[in-house]
Amino acid sequence: MGGGVPQTILATDLDGTFLGGSSEERATLYDWIAQRRDELVLIFVSGRGLDFMRGLAKELPVQPDHMVGDVGTSVACGPAYTPLPHLEQWLDESWPADAHARIGKAMQQHPGLSEQPGVSGRRRSYFYTDPDHAHEARHAVQKLGFDVLISDNLYFDVLPRGVQKGPTLLRTLQALKLPAQRTLVAGDTLNDLSMFATGLAGVAVGNREAALDAAIQKHDNVYRSPHAGAAGVLDALQRFHRMEDSHGFITGHRLSQAAL
Repeated sequence: MGGGVPQTILATDLDGTFLGGSSEERATLYDWIAQRRDELVLIFVSGRGLDFMRGLAKELPVQPDHMVGDVGTSVACGPAYTPLPHLEQWLDESWPADAHARIGKAMQQHPGLSEQPGVSGRRRSYFYTDPDHAHEARHAVQKLGFDVLISDNLYFDVLPRGVQKGPTLLRTLQALKLPAQRTLVAGDTLNDLSMFATGLAGVAVGNREAALDAAIQKHDNVYRSPHAGAAGVLDALQRFHRMEDSHGFITGHRLSQAAL
């Protein structure tokens, strides 16, 4: 790596974040990464399924090294995007064999929500339009022992207890022996909040969900970029990559927030 710059891990959400912004902004981010590809580890962390991300990887000018999909309920790593056995065991143990059936039965009592098509992983996912209906359904599902993640005023995800993007990313970093202090996470909606809650250095891009913006006010590790989508990722990534660890990045951007 040129100039002794330490390797950086970028763990980024996709929709609205890595894939957000104009075509020119996305191209600028991808070109910047491509020019430093041996200095960066790229991890996609998304609510999208692994099949979608594998297909996306073939289309993008830069490919991820690893994937955390389905809101943290699936993981695929390395050139062939294969599972990590002990992570699979943890995820399987978190999702009982009858989970789908029990959740489906409970959700029959909440017709205001509609199931998302084509969802994979250890979860059940729905759309909602009325927040009151979503909160009523959340209480019912939580009684069964599952977590519920409501995000972007649209998505209702039923997940294994304690499993989301953030916890799964931490376990993935540990399994791959990737340094947390060199990891930057990026996102734009409440389903990214668990990544920011890990304490890893983070950037919430400029088009972030209002509810996420409110939720990260207490997180000093998160930079609230004024730039949307890919431009916001690049804004943070360029600065973070030059630093020896996350401390300087976090301190510097905490002090600069008042100017935004």
